[in-house]
Parts: sequence; structure tokens; C-alpha cells
Amino acid sequence: MAHHGRGAVSASLPDFPWDKLTEHAARARGHEGGLVDLSVGTPVDPTPEVAQQALRDAADSPGYPVTIGRVETRQAIVDWLTRTCGVQGIGLDGVLPVIGSKELIGALPLHLGLGPGDLIVQPALAYPTYEVGAALVGAEIIATDSLTAIGPRTPALLWLNSPSNPTGRVLGVPHLKKVVEWCRERGVLLVSDECYLECAWDEDNLPVSVLHPDVCGDSHEGILTVHSLSKRSNLAGYRCAFVAGDPKVVGELLAVRKNLGLQMPDPQQKVMAAVLADDAHVVEQHARYAARRRDLKAALEGAGFTVEHSEASLYLWTTREGDETCWDLVEWFSERGILVAPGDFYGAAGRRHVRIAFTATDERVAAAVERLRAS
Repeated sequence: MAHHGRGAVSASLPDFPWDKLTEHAARARGHEGGLVDLSVGTPVDPTPEVAQQALRDAADSPGYPVTIGRVETRQAIVDWLTRTCGVQGIGLDGVLPVIGSKELIGALPLHLGLGPGDLIVQPALAYPTYEVGAALVGAEIIATDSLTAIGPRTPALLWLNSPSNPTGRVLGVPHLKKVVEWCRERGVLLVSDECYLECAWDEDNLPVSVLHPDVCGDSHEGILTVHSLSKRSNLAGYRCAFVAGDPKVVGELLAVRKNLGLQMPDPQQKVMAAVLADDAHVVEQHARYAARRRDLKAALEGAGFTVEHSEASLYLWTTREGDETCWDLVEWFSERGILVAPGDFYGAAGRRHVRIAFTATDERVAAAVERLRAS
């Protein structure tokens, strides 16, 4: 309840964008071949057996889990960062399991004590939860990809997201390095959302973590990265993610999170250790997505659309010649029983694009391809 004349917290938050898609979803559902939902990037393939077995084995779990995470879970994170991302010199005090990446992203400004008068910077096209985190604490947020556009002010927090949601754009090492240097000169905390790091499709443009020594040198000072197992391991329902980087900041987050009881359940911690140690299921899932992406991209291009960026992530960032808005395109797709996400969900810069996920089953992707070919 709101007290003392203050409004409800939800009133200060941006509208939950997905509610605006309802009428288009209804139209798409009326298609004789059924709905093909490409609007949300939610995994549809089975959770890998290695995860399911680890969960079964961990089902007897009567005690409280620890907020800091089990030693073997944190060690598995460190090993994965070293093996997969080329990160060097990270210790157990530089990693922390979190209950899915969304809660960490949305609550980070709160947990770090930001508030009115603080400036947060997010990408020009961005996952809406960065803005939610700023709104929750009354901080100001600006959306830009240009460091000069920030002006003379010093942000408290700068978000990077490579590979990007929604565009799939990958930022190269020189760009990342420049941002790290800019933030360090000014004492700005840099947080890089790297949830799509393993969903990469262009061999010549592979994403690099900001914790890689080519980007940040021999120190992780002033940097955090956020990683999720939802996409790489079909674990969205398990809420397994982690934050890694500057041990001082990680330690502060831990101290706050302990008091809030933000503990990843112990069975999930054991699952996380098991799946981070297993690369075989990742290769298999990557191949599934690569095939869906190839077919959908070809069908979109055949139907007169242009796919921009999209060299990584689980989305095709799509537009078409002419003066159509993203909502015109949403309508065009919904008439064919296909639901896509309007680009303006992610910022004004997306007003002519739609984000098309290729996270549907092979059968549903094939149905979308067929409808696009017939259009």
C-alpha cells in the first residue's frame, strides 16, 4: 500500500511493454496454421540431461543455501570464464551466483546505493530492465552509444550490452577498450551484460568479454560482467546466472544480498556447476539455433526485409524499405500468424525495426518460413 501521500512504486516504472502486444497476439493466434510466437526469446528445447540429472541428485536439500554460492559452483564459474572467455586472474571472491540475470540488473542501482542526482547510461537500444533499475531508485537514465553525448557529467553507472539485445550487434575490442578507459578515468562503474556471449554466428566477429585482458589489462577494477545460463543451457526456468569482476564491488553486492536473502537455491547451484563444466550440450544447442537462424533469415530477406547487425544473440533485427513504423511491421507479421516484438520497446532508435527471435521449435520456425515465402 502507498503511505503518506506517496504513489505506488509501480507508477514510477515504465509501462510493461509486452501488454501493448495483446491485440496483435490475438490476431496472430487466429491464423489457420496457429500462432508462431517469435516475440520473446524464451528457450523451447529440452533442458540438457546433465542439468536434469544434477537437479535430481540434489533434490534432498533441507538446509539454507549460502548467498555467496557453494565453493564448487564459484570454481565452476571461474573455470568457465577462464576457458570460454579468456579471463585471467579472477578468483572466487570475484564471482557471485544470482537468481537469473534480470533481478540483478533491475536491482543493481538499489543495491549499490544509487538514487536521485545519479546518472545511469544505457545503450541507445536496450533491454528495458536497465531503465527499470534506474526508475526504481529515482536515478536519471540516458540512452546513448556515444561517450561524447554524455557531456561533462560523470555517470555513476554505465551499462554495456554486447552481444546486444535487441540488435545482436557485437562491439569490437578497440571499442570496448575505449569504454573501459573512459570509465576508469572518471571512476564510473562499468557493467557489461554478456548474456548472449555464446550465441555468436559470425566467425569474423566473435564477441569478447570486457574482462578479457585485451580489453581491461591485468585488472578487473571498476568492471562487472553479467552472465546467464538461460540461453546457453536452456535453463531459463531454473534462474541461474552470475556476476563477475571487481572483487570490491562483488563483495559489496554480497553484503547487501545476504541481508535480503537473495540466495540461489542449493539444487540450482549444483546444476550450475554441472552445466558450466559441460560444453557438449552448448555445441548441440548452438547448432539448433544456427539452423533456425539461417532458414528464418533467408525467408525474411526473400520477403523483402533487411536484417541488420544480428551477428550474435538469438534475434534478427529486421526492417524494410519505406516509411513503415515498427507497429506497421508487427501488424504485417501478425496477419500471417507471426508475433514479433516492436523495436520501440527497446528505445526510440528502434521505431522502424522489429526484433524477431529464432527460439521457436523447428516445426514453428518452418511454419514461419513457409508463410514468409508465400507472402
